[in-house]
Amino acid sequence: MPKVLHPYLVIRRPLVTEKGTLLSAQNKYAFEVASEANKHQIKEAVELAFNVRVSAVNTLNVHPKRRRFGRRLTKGRAWKKAIVTLVQGDKIELFEGV
Repeated sequence: MPKVLHPYLVIRRPLVTEKGTLLSAQNKYAFEVASEANKHQIKEAVELAFNVRVSAVNTLNVHPKRRRFGRRLTKGRAWKKAIVTLVQGDKIELFEGV
């Protein structure tokens, strides 16, 4: 049984990157989401927060990067990325000015 999350806690931040701006031409938007969120919860959160209709949600887990500082090896943090496809005609204005 999935953990119950409030829709406003599912979306952590939008990902504004080169690849993300290229995806916006295809009506797709990228977000960092809570690691325990599933596709249904992500869809509900995006529809509620941005007042749009979502047609598909793709998720992937991003593994932590390893970094080296002299002899010390460290790792960043693992996080979850969601690529949300919107229904034709809908758009998220947050990404338009980038």
